[in-house]
Amino acid sequence: MPVAEIHELTDGPNRRPRLPAKSRVLETTADGPASAILQELYSATARTARAAAASTLAAYVQKNGLRTLVVDAILEDLTRAVKGKVVAEREGAIAAFDELFRKLAKAGADPYLVPLLPVVLDRLQESGKTASIADNAEKAAKQLCRLTPPELAPKTIEQLFEVIEGNYKWKSKACALQLLATFGASAKDQVAERLGEYVPRLTASMRDTKSEIASQAEKTGIALCHVLTNPDIQPFVPDLVKCMADPTTVPAAIKRLSSTVWVREVDGPTLAVVAPLLTRALGERGNIVQRQSVVLITNLFKLVRSSDLAALHAPAVLPGIERIIESAAFPEIRAFAEEAKKAVDASKEGAQVPAVDHLSEAAEDEKKAFTETQGLVAKASGEKPDAFADQALSYVAYAISHLTRKRQFDEKDWRESYVGPYLEPLVGKASAESLSVELLKRWMAIDKSRMQVDQEDDDDEEGEIVTDLPFSLAYGGLLLLNHTTLKLRRGHRYGICGANGCGKSTLLKAINRKQIDNFPQHVKAAYVEHDIDGDESGITVCGLMLEEPRIEVDEKEIRKTLLELGFDEERQDVPINSLSGGWKMRVALCRAILMKVDLMLLDEPTNHLDTKSVNWLQDFLNAQSHITCMIVSHDSGFLDAVCTNIIHYQKKQLVYYKGNLAKFVEKWPAGKAYYTLSDSVVKFTFPAPGSLMGVRSQTRAILKMTNCTFTYPGAKKPQLQNVSCAVSLSSRVGIVGPNGAGKSTLIKLLTGETVPDEGKVEKHPNLRVAYVAQHAFHHIEEHLEKTAMQYIQWRYQDGVDKEQAAKATRAMTPEEIELMKTPIVGRTGESRFLERIVGRQKLKKSYSYEIKWQNLQHKFNAWLPRERLIELGFSKLVQEFDDFEASREGAGSREMSGKLVRKHLEDVGLDGDIAEYNEMKGLSGGQKVKVVIAAAMWAKPQVLILDEPTNFLDRDALGGLAVGIREWTGAFLCISHNQEFVGALCPEIWNVESGMLTHKGKAAVAEDAFDSQPPTPGTQTPAVSTPALTTPAGSTPAMSTPVGSGDEARAASTIAGAEMAFKASKGRKKMSRKQMKEREERRRLRTLAFLSNSIPGAVREPDTDSDEDVDGKTLRSTQKKAKGNLTPSTIIKKQSEVETAPTAPRSTF
Repeated sequence: MPVAEIHELTDGPNRRPRLPAKSRVLETTADGPASAILQELYSATARTARAAAASTLAAYVQKNGLRTLVVDAILEDLTRAVKGKVVAEREGAIAAFDELFRKLAKAGADPYLVPLLPVVLDRLQESGKTASIADNAEKAAKQLCRLTPPELAPKTIEQLFEVIEGNYKWKSKACALQLLATFGASAKDQVAERLGEYVPRLTASMRDTKSEIASQAEKTGIALCHVLTNPDIQPFVPDLVKCMADPTTVPAAIKRLSSTVWVREVDGPTLAVVAPLLTRALGERGNIVQRQSVVLITNLFKLVRSSDLAALHAPAVLPGIERIIESAAFPEIRAFAEEAKKAVDASKEGAQVPAVDHLSEAAEDEKKAFTETQGLVAKASGEKPDAFADQALSYVAYAISHLTRKRQFDEKDWRESYVGPYLEPLVGKASAESLSVELLKRWMAIDKSRMQVDQEDDDDEEGEIVTDLPFSLAYGGLLLLNHTTLKLRRGHRYGICGANGCGKSTLLKAINRKQIDNFPQHVKAAYVEHDIDGDESGITVCGLMLEEPRIEVDEKEIRKTLLELGFDEERQDVPINSLSGGWKMRVALCRAILMKVDLMLLDEPTNHLDTKSVNWLQDFLNAQSHITCMIVSHDSGFLDAVCTNIIHYQKKQLVYYKGNLAKFVEKWPAGKAYYTLSDSVVKFTFPAPGSLMGVRSQTRAILKMTNCTFTYPGAKKPQLQNVSCAVSLSSRVGIVGPNGAGKSTLIKLLTGETVPDEGKVEKHPNLRVAYVAQHAFHHIEEHLEKTAMQYIQWRYQDGVDKEQAAKATRAMTPEEIELMKTPIVGRTGESRFLERIVGRQKLKKSYSYEIKWQNLQHKFNAWLPRERLIELGFSKLVQEFDDFEASREGAGSREMSGKLVRKHLEDVGLDGDIAEYNEMKGLSGGQKVKVVIAAAMWAKPQVLILDEPTNFLDRDALGGLAVGIREWTGAFLCISHNQEFVGALCPEIWNVESGMLTHKGKAAVAEDAFDSQPPTPGTQTPAVSTPALTTPAGSTPAMSTPVGSGDEARAASTIAGAEMAFKASKGRKKMSRKQMKEREERRRLRTLAFLSNSIPGAVREPDTDSDEDVDGKTLRSTQKKAKGNLTPSTIIKKQSEVETAPTAPRSTF
């Protein structure tokens, strides 16, 4: 407040006329105590006397109240004295200010003292004999800056800017800049909100000719910018500040910022500081700066969560972007600019129009709060507030407006910091506290009306109210729920719905951990999870209940409850780790019942449960009339079956709807997303599967099991018995059955993870299978310190899949190791010992393999047919090399550059920055599943097998996965209890129960399960697809070939023990020396004929290896083989020679 305003606070008749400067006499209303104290203060010559007088003055104000500062004209006279020419009076006034600021250092005095800050700082110009005045002035200014509470700090900061931007001496400005820097720590949030305003106001000081001011201004700018919470920008704070002082450094700063990887959320303060720099950079003419600027804008606005925030800052950059789109010289820059415009437009989509500036909105509330508070004070005091009261009420109104804007309604803060202390000098302490509470209630009601979401009245519903309390919920720095209500009734089952990441699971965990403010202590809550902690995995079911401290019943009652939940006497004493997912869920429910909870919190309860267990869980929950349930689930059928109410996240509020999910969708049509599978949010795109040699039919069996039996070690009966099945390229199979029936075991046998005790598993030698296990994390649990990109690059860095080596079928048994020591006798009678297989080439309808012998050089390698190697017992070595070659054809054909790996991970719905920079140990369950799927699909497999893929994927990701699989052209097998997912993708069902496999035949897929329909028949498949594999998009997948059919019989090898045989492409034979000499002779004669040709312009007949006619016989052309195949390139031969040529040049052993 300017000094002129202080004069206005005094009553006119009580002010005495100003005396001449030579006769400085106290100007007060009367010769009262204040007059005598001030006169003693001005006349004191010793420092101790001045300090005593100043202390007396401060005590007088403390005793008689703040109004004496104005009524007795204390502030007015001290201001006159400190600006006067009499040294003693200046010294006394500064001493008085210092003492007043310290003694009145509490909220409530700052409306009258803070306006004195420029006056005090002006005294820093003192020097020489009066340097002590400057020292005391600096101390007083520092004390004054500590008066105001954080939310009112902007009031003090404005007084400092009055000095910084005004016509003050350099020492005053430098001190003001130092004091301003301190607010970066004391009022961090308030400075952060206004950082975009404060830092640019320092620009003039940074360019000041006085080096002390310029240097301090730059330091202050850096100090203020340290309130930024975004770690990505913190290293560049000095660069940002330097750009304001020196615009020529803008290109260098933009270069550094554009090369930074932005992964954290971009908040308001970060955008406020960077936006002015971007605006200037967009105006640069250099092509490099323009390109870097638009790239930086793209990266920043993609990370802005608030559409209103993006809309507020978009006008600063959009004109520059549009100018570059229209006028940039290079198409590349224009393309980058268009991407930047799309990013900005997308980030502000859904924002209010016009853009909302919440600080400006608070100004309207401030006017309303001022008028309202005036009325309350007038009513309480019985008189209209005067100028003295209005000064305090202006601070109260300012605080109320900004506290309401931030929705900070803590009663203690309002009563003790922001409202009560300012009203106390006007109406007394008791009335001030009551008015504070009344104002709090009024503005909470205003806020609630603004944030009100229409919802149904539940007063007519049955059931005792378990809890009905207002609360807010935050996770980290993100506000999830803001001043909403948790209202639950006994016996009701609430399904919680909302967008991904809105905080559904966080709410359940916060309730369980008692992190909800004012949550009733008498309400017992239990978080029900289907899995048991590792330290509990070794104990029995009954033992777990007995060791639970929250269960206060005896063993007899425990066993009785377990029996009611289906646990017979034998199962009550089995180890928990031997139970399936469904029985583990029953254990968790039993524990909650025995704890006698009022509130049961279920997070994805149907994960890992078969249909029978889900039906049991539905019946169990529906029968609980005294337990309230809160359920988070992506299973829409389950929510329909059990929910009596739906709680929906809307605008950071909990909105309650009566009825199940279907009733909710009728009232909220956007909720249809919980019933359909859509890739509108997360999109999965899988690479086209590679071709398979000899497979020209989509229904040809490429993977099959025949009469397989498998028993786990120690088990009394087989897990699978006499099981047969087959998979073709067109297979879309859903594998269903009860928990523990052997579904996962069946898949492990098919993929080679385990070996059958009886029967055989056969597959195409070049087949590549992508398998994601039920507990998907086991694929990456040894690599959690790597990023997703690093994991894929490690796994395929040699061009082959390292996961293959870990399979049980690749482990050599002692018998097989001993077999390696058995000599192989050749046709000549020579005995050799096999070391390893190093090559493969086609041999008729099968393969021959190049063998490296022990203790012999490579020149002695020999080629042996596949059938002989298998007959000799080396089937694992043959299969291992087949997998090696298949992997080379898939992963080996792909470049392992970071850019391509990142793009591959983005294609399965994982954010690119997370994939490249975040270690996998910090990823969520859904993100880890995406990494595993992406890694499995890198090798371009022909078969994808997913075991319970819905367990860790949210609704959006599940929809993207379903659409991605629907559009993929390879074979697909899926184990899942999610009938919606299986029914939408799998027309063929394999039912596994009691160790037996039953083929349930074909069924039409549920096309209505998708939000979007598949392409119409005849749509072209992607160009990268292999024609031989491509199924017309949208067509119904062809039937798998039944086991034992004629097709499979024809596919089977005629050699006992061999895998399925596939017809190889006809090979090219190596030319003999005679043929090569004949070819050279033909070429020589052709050259001589050309040279002897006298006809001008004659063209020489070219040398070529294409079909040539020699002696009336057509020779076959050579063809370059794929990289990695060890078969020599074919050279032209006569047809008769092709038929009689030796099969393998080195298979003479």
